[in-house]
Amino acid sequence: MQSLIPLINKIQDAFAQLGTSLNFDLPQIAVVGGQSAGKSSVLENFVGRDFLPRGSGIVTRRPLILQLINDRAEYAEFLHKKGHKFVDFDQVRKEIEDETDRVTGANKGISPVPINLRVFSPNVLNLTLIDLPGMTKVPVGDQPADIEQQIRDMIMTYVCRETCLILAVTPANSDLATSDALKLTREVDPQGLRTIGVLTKLDLMDEGTDAREILENRVFALRRGYVGVINRSQKDIVGRKDIRAALDAERKFFLSHPGYRHLADRLGTPFLQKTLNQQLTNHIKDTLPSLRDSLQKKLYSMEKDVAEYKNFQVNDPSRKTKALMQMVQQFTSDMERSIEGSSAKLVSTNELSGGARINRLFHERFPFEIVKMNIDEKEMRREIQFAIRNIHGIRVGLFTPDMAFEAIVKKQIERLKEPSLKCVDLVVTELANVVRSCAEVVGRYPRLRDCVESIVTNHMRQQEAFSKQQIAMIVDFELAYMNTNHEDFIGFSNAEAKASSSSTKKNLGNQFCAWLSECWFVLTSDNLSWYKDDEEKEKKYMLQLDGIKLKDLEAGFMSRAHKFALFYPDGKNIYKDYKQLELSANNLDDVDSWKASFLRAGVYPEKEQPIQDENGQAQEDAGSMDPQLERQVETIRNLVDSYMRIVTKTIRDLVPKAIMHLIVNKIGEFLRDELLANLYQQGGDTDQLMEESPHEAQKREEMLRMYHACKEALKIINDANMNTISTDMPPSAPSTDWRNNHPHPQCHVQPQPSRQFYASRSQPPSSYASKTRNGRTSRTRRTCWRHPKPTSAWTSRTTTNGCGANGTYVSEHCVQNKRGSLSPSHVARPRIPDRPVPSIPTAPTEHVLSHLDAII
Repeated sequence: MQSLIPLINKIQDAFAQLGTSLNFDLPQIAVVGGQSAGKSSVLENFVGRDFLPRGSGIVTRRPLILQLINDRAEYAEFLHKKGHKFVDFDQVRKEIEDETDRVTGANKGISPVPINLRVFSPNVLNLTLIDLPGMTKVPVGDQPADIEQQIRDMIMTYVCRETCLILAVTPANSDLATSDALKLTREVDPQGLRTIGVLTKLDLMDEGTDAREILENRVFALRRGYVGVINRSQKDIVGRKDIRAALDAERKFFLSHPGYRHLADRLGTPFLQKTLNQQLTNHIKDTLPSLRDSLQKKLYSMEKDVAEYKNFQVNDPSRKTKALMQMVQQFTSDMERSIEGSSAKLVSTNELSGGARINRLFHERFPFEIVKMNIDEKEMRREIQFAIRNIHGIRVGLFTPDMAFEAIVKKQIERLKEPSLKCVDLVVTELANVVRSCAEVVGRYPRLRDCVESIVTNHMRQQEAFSKQQIAMIVDFELAYMNTNHEDFIGFSNAEAKASSSSTKKNLGNQFCAWLSECWFVLTSDNLSWYKDDEEKEKKYMLQLDGIKLKDLEAGFMSRAHKFALFYPDGKNIYKDYKQLELSANNLDDVDSWKASFLRAGVYPEKEQPIQDENGQAQEDAGSMDPQLERQVETIRNLVDSYMRIVTKTIRDLVPKAIMHLIVNKIGEFLRDELLANLYQQGGDTDQLMEESPHEAQKREEMLRMYHACKEALKIINDANMNTISTDMPPSAPSTDWRNNHPHPQCHVQPQPSRQFYASRSQPPSSYASKTRNGRTSRTRRTCWRHPKPTSAWTSRTTTNGCGANGTYVSEHCVQNKRGSLSPSHVARPRIPDRPVPSIPTAPTEHVLSHLDAII
């Protein structure tokens, strides 16, 4: 029947041999405690040899993963010296010191890099432990000032894992409340489910005191309880006292001490070793399914990446040529799919990319750039007025001159060239990002990637220059001939009629709205309203625009806000008790947009005095008193608006088409037909192009090592025999005030045996009967049980079996002394949950002690 502890050791070695960091939480036992708590002595007692460094201060400065393996031969082996067997354990100690110094130096610094040591011996049980540095408070020598935090962080990396059992070593001659180990375990394991307490230096306690209550789990209770051990003194260590002799002395101490005699069979190093072996086995069995799932998920996630590396041959020319062609083809395919938007595996769910961004440039950004060329109404009307006057010259013009229309339109068309060329730049920039993104497919080969990006980018720049020439030519086409017969053009007759019938007050359409000052303002052709926020639910005020003027305000000292004000020229209040309404925006562009909007709504700057027509409405231009000229200006303005709508529509339609034809589509043709030829022409031979980067080679090796390590670990687990004998989890530890909850603090009712107990005994109990005694239900058991040792065979008949403190079963006829402890004539046996242990009958004290000696 295969043990599970060597199975975990094989998995650790599978990862360590391949040089791969272990990212899985394998079940282990971490040994924690303060300096000089006796951790090293406990481990040496397990091995039966002196092999750990000793001294003052921090001796253990790197984690030591100690794998104990039961074997006929006795030797040690380090993982960093695979195959070298250490028979002399003094050499083992020296190698630990030397390997520690190789990483941490000769000072007292620490390192989280572990040392793996395997000890084969017939005197050990299969066990895996991690010896961690002792917790310290004050730095010594060259240690950094934060040495305490460094050690704590190192310990926490192990004990925080749910799969790690914690062996908390505490000296018995110190107050348990000040134990560094128990304080740390209480943080990471508050329920005490993973913690096993170890009390050392029981023989060094003050005379008249003992640690019985701690060992009986009545103080700082742990689910797995406490085990007491006796380590060798410094005198024994200096005198090279044999560890086997020390274990014999330990056993005699517990058997002879009146405070520990009743617990003697569950104290000492051999019992601790057996307990750790069984509990670690149980722990491994519980966590192995989740470990298998983690390995399978990791293996599945690496399958795709490893598939590219499995058959990789570094020096195979045919393989390189084939890989080069495949990568170029893949790059071309990714570029096309990224632009066309038909790639499912490249679809981003977080942001727009590739063709979607180019589409947004065509239909959102480019129109916005055109609209952003705000026409200054005041400036345009002034230009039209000057153009009409200059064309008429000395004569008085009776008709509206078409030359003024042509001069103004050409000036506006020329302005369309800038946003059109800017659209080309934006599209080329986006295409360069697509090239850079798709070139990741050849990222393993830096030279190949640089050549691909360089060749494609150079071709793109050539097409960019040519397309700019063609787009500029499109604008020149519009400048070359004014088609006033266009079906959408309003014409002179309609423009004059519109000029004479329409009000000079411009309609804003729906509205113009944005933030001003601290409110949300909405401007329409008739009024200005402001709200608390942009949801427009709570209106604060609405101001009619009739008769209102606008003026600029100087910014205050150290103020970056740009301000303007609305007011009535006659001086009346505009809002409550205020003569003017001051508004501010964060930047000058916003202020200019608001001024233009107010101008179109008929709100003019304070210095302008627009004339009134016959209906009393304000005229647009304050610089002329000639109504005939004003009608001509309005006519030309309407003609310009109509014709520019036609030209703008044409430009918005043709520029994206030209960019698609001259840049986007041409690049696709180049990738399919000429990229590979240019690579061979400019990049050199295949060996140079396919030279792998050091980083990529390291990544490939690490990926393959991790893949093979996971595969090997999964194979080890799948081949393991899971039919391992294990015991159940220990019961919950009693609370500190449990004696107030039970009439008899030393005993409780024994649970009824389970079917599992019947199946595990060759002779099941003959009968069970229930009866009521003192208001409590008890069980009477009649059984005949033979002890496995041949020293004795007793028949007993016992009524109302109970248990001692910390779950040790005793028979009811055992009496208590005045101190509440069991008398020397009583024998206690460890409690096994859900498996009742047969009681031991009354017998002479010397007979019982001789029987205990035979058992131990």
